[in-house]
Parts: sequence; C-alpha cells; structure tokens
Amino acid sequence: MLAWVLVALIGALHVYILVLEMVLWESPRGRAAFGTTAEFAAASRVLAGNQGLYNGFLATGLFWSLTLGLGGEGHKIAVFFLLCVLVAGLYGAATVSRRILYVQAVPAAAGLLALWLGF
Repeated sequence: MLAWVLVALIGALHVYILVLEMVLWESPRGRAAFGTTAEFAAASRVLAGNQGLYNGFLATGLFWSLTLGLGGEGHKIAVFFLLCVLVAGLYGAATVSRRILYVQAVPAAAGLLALWLGF
C-alpha cells in the first residue's frame, strides 16, 4: 500500500514538473522554481517544454502501473518507471543541481524500496 501511495505521489510530482516546464516556464512561479532569469527562460522555453514532455511520460507510466494493480504487470511497470525517474534524478543532480537528488531521485529510491519490501 505504501509503495502505491509513493508511486502516485511521484506521478503527481512529475505532472507538476510538466506544468512548470511546459506552461509556467516563463512566469514568475516557473522562474522561481528553477532559479532562472526572464531572459534565460525566454531563450530556453522550447528546451524546457521538451523536458516537461518527458516528465509527462514518466507520470503517465507511473499512473499506468497503478491502473494495473499490485501484482504482476503493474509492479513491473512501476519498477521500470521508478528506475527511469531515479536515473533522471541522479543525472540531474550530477549535471544541474544537487536539489534534484532530493526532489526526484530520493523519492524514486524510496518507492523502489517500498515495492521491493512489499509495503
């Protein structure tokens, strides 16, 4: 049960990131979330939209796993997409900001651990 709550929360987080990157990137809220200037946000809008789309795919996969249930395929799909989130979080933490480690990688690792332990 805990694992599936974590999967749902991580999916929701990635929907939020999608909105920040695809819709709010140039807004004060989007710029504050990522620490960017108005000039940088305007120049990188298309790249941010692409990143947002990838976050949407991660969220979709996580929600898909929930629709399939606790056993079998849903579990396998949740593991796959949590591993994708973990790798993206580790890469982002190494190349962009250590904060990504805590926002993305740690929750994904917690979800994987909860799945593995059967919580």
